[in-house]
Amino acid sequence: MTRFAFTVEFDGRPFMGWQRQAHGPSVQQRLEDAILAVTGERAVIHAAGRTDAGVHGLAMRAHADVAKDIAPFRLMEAINAKLRPDPVAILACEPVAGDWHARFSCIGRAYVYRIANRRAPLTFERGLVWRVIQPLDADAMQEAAQILVGRHDFTTFRSAHCQAQSPVKSLDRLDVARDGDRIAIHAAARSFLHHQVRSMVGCLALVGMGRWTADDLRAALEAKDRAALGLNAPPDGLYFMRADYPPA
Repeated sequence: MTRFAFTVEFDGRPFMGWQRQAHGPSVQQRLEDAILAVTGERAVIHAAGRTDAGVHGLAMRAHADVAKDIAPFRLMEAINAKLRPDPVAILACEPVAGDWHARFSCIGRAYVYRIANRRAPLTFERGLVWRVIQPLDADAMQEAAQILVGRHDFTTFRSAHCQAQSPVKSLDRLDVARDGDRIAIHAAARSFLHHQVRSMVGCLALVGMGRWTADDLRAALEAKDRAALGLNAPPDGLYFMRADYPPA
């Protein structure tokens, strides 16, 4: 039995999220079905994170145990062939130690949220960015974002369906940068609550529109109450960027 680590890229639009669902297609299901078609084995694939419906992955890390004697490159190529035409691809595949775990060995996760700040409708990027037609002050968003950096009770920014044992998380980075009509919001932490990134982005957008001040954002954080949330951004612009692990 070999444990293989995968780096996975996916467009989240056709899926109900990463995790296998009874009511619709998932990234996990497609990968497990592809592994079954290649190896004849019903392997379970574990990921560094669980993304919601419509959320995308640039480099999700995952692993599965495979009994078949097969080279990593050949396994990757075969799985990719079975994934077509769905928008999921294995970017890298390598054997890892039997105690390595995509989720539990992970020491850091990074996301990026992409906003198209323009009035014109989206054409090529529909479902891939959040279009905000009101002008956004990215500098004000960046300044306010620093209020959320650090260790806090993020109950306000937590989905009612979140299964985490504690709402307290340490946010290592939350940076806002504009490039033309594009705004990118980068978030990094050891782990995140369900909807935390989308909820933080939604409230930062309110700051950018001038509907909230930095003090309003601070008050929402300190309220520790989901009812104090101003706006939950849609999944369209959210991408899982990176999972970090201790050196081998």
